[in-house]
Amino acid sequence: MESLLYSFFAGISTSLGVVVLIIFGKPSEKVLATLLGFAGGIMLAISVFELMPESVALGSMTSALIGFLLGAGMMYGLDMVLPHSHMSDSDNLVVENEGNLQSVENPMLRVGYLILFGIALHNLPEGLAIGAGLEASPELGIAIAVAIALHNIPEGLAMAGPLKAGGLSSMKIFLFTLVAGLMTPLGTAIGLLFFRISPVFIGGSLAFAAGAMIYIVNDELIPQANAMSSHLANAGLIAGLLLGFVFL
Repeated sequence: MESLLYSFFAGISTSLGVVVLIIFGKPSEKVLATLLGFAGGIMLAISVFELMPESVALGSMTSALIGFLLGAGMMYGLDMVLPHSHMSDSDNLVVENEGNLQSVENPMLRVGYLILFGIALHNLPEGLAIGAGLEASPELGIAIAVAIALHNIPEGLAMAGPLKAGGLSSMKIFLFTLVAGLMTPLGTAIGLLFFRISPVFIGGSLAFAAGAMIYIVNDELIPQANAMSSHLANAGLIAGLLLGFVFL
């Protein structure tokens, strides 16, 4: 129960970043380019400095590589299902399968949904990591939960930018990011059930999230941000990487 509580507070910290962005209103293209670059930097830092090393430590190099490829492959498959668009495209985006997004009216909103999906996806194995850390020692579990809470705040900010620019209401953005954050305690609950059975399961899940996020960064965030302002996009990317390096 204690591990679920730590995980809950770590997860909902995502919504704090959303509140900050909602107060300041819809961002300009320059601000959005910076936010997208920042999101890319944070997601790269999480993947490289946290998820992949933890994946190898909990599982093996083989399970980490397989998990990473499966995560990237899943995002590639998603691109095959959802219409692919860049900022230069003027047509509306329509998703054919009813199980996913029905209509995405502009590329920026689609990017926002992909960021939301990617972060929700990696919140699940982060919850697993909290559970695994608490299984090892209370101090390690708390340290992981605090680190996750710290980088969830700028992640929430990064998620809200494209969604706000895409026209979603503030309440919907808050609720979506809250749901994404609640994937963390869900992951902890799963970890409590499966950790003693197979640590390799947790390691593979961490690598899976890393592969999915890196695919999103390279395929969506960096191209979109550079199209709006390459210099600010690079500044945001560097800031995100450094922040992730310092706090992870």
